[in-house]
Amino acid sequence: MSNSDDKMGGLAVHSIDKANTALIDADNVFWAMTAKNAEGAPFIPRQVLSLYQKQKESLDEEMRQFRFSAELSAVYIDPTDRCNSNCPYCYVPAKMRKNGAQMTKEQLRQVLNKALDYFAGKKRKPVIIFHASEPLLAKDAVFSAIREFKDKFSFGLQTNGLLLEKEDVEFLKEYRVGVGLSLDAPIRSLNNKTRPSAKGGNFDAVIRAIEWFDGYAGLNVISTMTKFNIRSLDKLVRFLHAKKVPCVLFNPVRFTRKHSLKVKPDEQVMTKNFLKAVDTAIELSQGSGRRIIVANFSNVILGIVAPEARRMMCDISPCGGGRCFLTVTASGEMIPCGEFIGLKGSSGGNIFKTGIKEAMESAPFQKIRSRFVEKIAECDICLYRNICGSPCPAELDSTGNMFQKAVFCEFYKAIIKYAFKLIAEGKEKYCFREEGWDNLVYNYQL
Repeated sequence: MSNSDDKMGGLAVHSIDKANTALIDADNVFWAMTAKNAEGAPFIPRQVLSLYQKQKESLDEEMRQFRFSAELSAVYIDPTDRCNSNCPYCYVPAKMRKNGAQMTKEQLRQVLNKALDYFAGKKRKPVIIFHASEPLLAKDAVFSAIREFKDKFSFGLQTNGLLLEKEDVEFLKEYRVGVGLSLDAPIRSLNNKTRPSAKGGNFDAVIRAIEWFDGYAGLNVISTMTKFNIRSLDKLVRFLHAKKVPCVLFNPVRFTRKHSLKVKPDEQVMTKNFLKAVDTAIELSQGSGRRIIVANFSNVILGIVAPEARRMMCDISPCGGGRCFLTVTASGEMIPCGEFIGLKGSSGGNIFKTGIKEAMESAPFQKIRSRFVEKIAECDICLYRNICGSPCPAELDSTGNMFQKAVFCEFYKAIIKYAFKLIAEGKEKYCFREEGWDNLVYNYQL
């Protein structure tokens, strides 16, 4: 699929559909949507070119700062390597999930105090996300930390839901913890195929938890797209909307571990069904008065309309790993991102022996920050290079060369082009929570 057309200086004239053309500067993501004339050729108003010349220099600098600054804002903490599930696409090595380390309360306190030291003097409240295999296997330590450090950090938790009790949900809501629940399908048998447990799977536990959360604004559901669930994404959106879930993420399966290839979906089928899920979310949000958003698609829209407002860092180049966030494993190793767990040479040091500053300056972290799209064949000439970012460096590094394009390159191209189409149709606002969209302010417009 081609995604480049005629060039006009730094701008490219890019056909979106039969009716619309986009002008794009791939370096700073200046864009303008224009209609085609009766012959199907683009009509480019002079005021667009004038605005571009006026804004180009400042946009170039804004994008440079956004991409290449190393301003840490979040720390992912894996309080345990262990897991009570056995998902076929998990990036955590099986031996670690079975017999890995687990932090004590005191060790977790030590990690959080070191994070406090690093963030001292920062204006914005830093974010701590409890992640990894299954953080609720260390529930006592995690909840104790949330109580103690509630005024120092904003907290998040990603869980398969198997260990959640009703009182846990009330605790998480009371302390305003952002919660991600793992669910791959709206049908028990289909979900439990890729989210298994000793008792069959996590479907019943997650549905019970969703009902306990009862529309909690801080809840989202994370679904991994595989060959098994790929045709049920739109049904999952409807299912979650009916249960008052405000947000869902559909993440492409990563191949950091080779066994994940067994569940790889067909790329065209994945693209078609992902966009069908996006359309379903927009339809429900328009028609019901209650929104549900597909968060990773919302981030694509942000990558076009407000690039520096993006918070999900996988589609930025260089990616956010080792730059905007890092992961501390249960044994204390500091790695750029959880996807690097188990990959040799990725540790920037052990937090129990050194500090976050040293990790940020370490060779493994600098290596990840050195991977950006201008160094990658095909990406270097792609109009979407600063919207897509060519994820994921860990996935590609596991093959021996992280300087190559994304595994699902055509998928990313297709959803970005579709995002431009929705913008042309005026539907982009339905891809965001109402308060989120209303808070965006134009820096320039005609």
